[in-house]
Amino acid sequence: MFEGVLPALVTPFSKDNTIDFESFRKIVTFVEEGGVSGIVACGTTGESATLAMAEHKQLINLSMDCANVPVIAGTGSNNTVEAVELTRHAADAGVDAALVISPYYNKSNKAGLLAHFKTIADSADIPIILYNVPSRTGQDVSAEIIAELAKVGNIVAVKEASGNVEKVSRILELTADEDFEVLSGEDGLTLPIISLGGIGVISVVANVVPGMMVKLVEAARNGDLKTAREMHFRMAPLTRALFSEINPIPVKRAVELMGLARGDLRLPLAQLSEGNDMILKNVLRELGCIA
Repeated sequence: MFEGVLPALVTPFSKDNTIDFESFRKIVTFVEEGGVSGIVACGTTGESATLAMAEHKQLINLSMDCANVPVIAGTGSNNTVEAVELTRHAADAGVDAALVISPYYNKSNKAGLLAHFKTIADSADIPIILYNVPSRTGQDVSAEIIAELAKVGNIVAVKEASGNVEKVSRILELTADEDFEVLSGEDGLTLPIISLGGIGVISVVANVVPGMMVKLVEAARNGDLKTAREMHFRMAPLTRALFSEINPIPVKRAVELMGLARGDLRLPLAQLSEGNDMILKNVLRELGCIA
């Protein structure tokens, strides 16, 4: 269910700063036409930190209503009670899995991390995907803790975005006897992570070129490294452009330039700088995404 390309979808906003539900449907259709395996709503790329609880739930419901592929809902929080509420709502809505980030700002010790994730996993009878992104949370969840959590029945995978391929190798080594998978959390490391045994990517780039990312992942998983490398290097300038500033600033601008949605962001995020905007436009033209 979780292999392949899973776009971490942007959340489009209207001019009045409310969620643009019609544009969200348009984006879902666009990535589905690119052949993605599923979608991820309400993640970091979806500006989940600025979504009110009611909006978060509305977006999960909308995803279930409009998607024709499996839906993974971001339900994490640094407040365990809030994460439990969102995860239960997602389960009731019928999502295929929940993506749960490790606690940010308040962080946690080892015992707290284990209790946080186990409490969320126990709260709802759906698969849980751990999300480790120390650049956002200020804390790297160790391979050993991930391996311990992999023993929990419905904790089935990790989105690993530490940027440490050696750590990915260690996670796969420690969880070899568990029913547990690793997904790349960084577009630029998708190929090496799959070569180690990862099964796919939760991708920002797939908001823009879903078909290309699907081709990379399928080639890599089928052992066609020549094609996988070609796609990796073809998308490399776009990957750099989409992470030239804090995600999702550049990707929101990209979907705007492509006519999929407005590029409005919620504060504290601000628009892409003029220089990086020019770079992004040139890359999108090179790839044929815009005229």
